[in-house]
Amino acid sequence: MAGCIFCKIESGEIKAKIVYEDETVIAFEDINPKAPVHILIIPREHIERVSDIDKDGGVTGKLIFVATRLARERGIESSGYRLIINCNKDAGQEVPHLHLHLMGGRKFTWPPG
Repeated sequence: MAGCIFCKIESGEIKAKIVYEDETVIAFEDINPKAPVHILIIPREHIERVSDIDKDGGVTGKLIFVATRLARERGIESSGYRLIINCNKDAGQEVPHLHLHLMGGRKFTWPPG
């Protein structure tokens, strides 16, 4: 989608620190991290929000699969990590492209915000 910053990262038009990619998803370090480990995982296909997934819910499973793999690789699997998908502005979604936050490396509190 024209103007989508995540689509521009996916296409290579905007540089990012890519930590994982395959044919369906790409993961990169957040430029404004809120934890020692803060990685964004996005589908290559432009899907605006999680509520737009109606044809195949498999994309969310893939995002979670990649997140757990990266948590293991980053050494935060045993101490704990948080997976977040925000849906729309009031929930904190700043970029209108489905993305999952993998955050860890520090203790989190509840409720989150």
